[in-house]
Amino acid sequence: MAGQTKPSAIDDILAEYAGLEQQLSDPALHNDPSIARRVGKRFAELAPVMATYTKLKAARDDLEAARELAADDSAFADEVTSLEEQVAQLDRTLTDLLAPRDPHDGDDVVLEVKSGEGGEESALFAADLARMYTRNAENSGWRVEVLGATYSDLGGYKDVTLSIKSKTDVRDGVWSRLKFEGGVHRVQRVPVTESQGRVHTSAAGVFVYPEPDEVEAVQIDEGDLRIDVYRSSGKGGQGVNTTDSAVRITHLPTGIVVTCQNERSQLQNKARAMQVLAARLQAAAEEAADAEASADRASQVRTVDRSERIRTYNYPENRITDHRIGYKAHNLDAVLDGDMDALLDALSAADRQARLAAE
Repeated sequence: MAGQTKPSAIDDILAEYAGLEQQLSDPALHNDPSIARRVGKRFAELAPVMATYTKLKAARDDLEAARELAADDSAFADEVTSLEEQVAQLDRTLTDLLAPRDPHDGDDVVLEVKSGEGGEESALFAADLARMYTRNAENSGWRVEVLGATYSDLGGYKDVTLSIKSKTDVRDGVWSRLKFEGGVHRVQRVPVTESQGRVHTSAAGVFVYPEPDEVEAVQIDEGDLRIDVYRSSGKGGQGVNTTDSAVRITHLPTGIVVTCQNERSQLQNKARAMQVLAARLQAAAEEAADAEASADRASQVRTVDRSERIRTYNYPENRITDHRIGYKAHNLDAVLDGDMDALLDALSAADRQARLAAE
């Protein structure tokens, strides 16, 4: 029903939006890139709210005018009906935009893929998953950076860490799309190492974390870190760097280990590894502080066991199945090539329905 939007909520948004607009017009703001990014990010989050509110206000004005005209001329009755529907739809959209949402939805992410049960086949599947996310990111206009990787003998990934970032500040960023990917992914296919042509089942784990804008957002005590440097290696174990520029950071209190070898210098690799560590520590802190909110974001399986799977990729039938929402489609080849929109849309819709039901 039209008119359900709370005026106080809109008044707060109008005031905040005007303040952000004023800040962005001040050249001094851009002297600090981190603050400028934070302000720009919030401004982008509010832009759809403002656009919908402007349309709703105009539609209400048109409806009021049409009703006055219809009182004198019945020919305007159809226009009144049409505008009432438009106002009701815009009001529902605005109410939805103002509803509580995941505070990380506009964030970039750190995504890790780790091989599990299945040996070389699992490592090759982990590489297929990494390629799937990379292709999806490219299709979405995001930037992808490989922060670190450990290769198997056949060129798969024992583990790989990706940074996936939006190119511009948006309300619904990378996290809003990929936050449900965390968990165990199971594959059913004939491995390249199988001589008898039998279908095998193996698994790989995916872990997704919102990436903080700054390492300082999470307090990390340097005394809690063990930092090792080593020579970067590529597929098959060959060295790809002649210096010990790769960095491995172990956070001693939690046992979290982060590696980065993609940058040219040891200093750059340490900086990127610290960002990944901050992302993982932030995610762990939020889960510990609010288990219910963590469950709402879809808990991520910490052990890569074939039985604890969220999704199955069946090659013989070209079928992909997401077990959490009962989603099935026979376009596995397209999904693995990065065409994940239908799957991600279904997961977002299911989450939205669950949230509405909870409210």
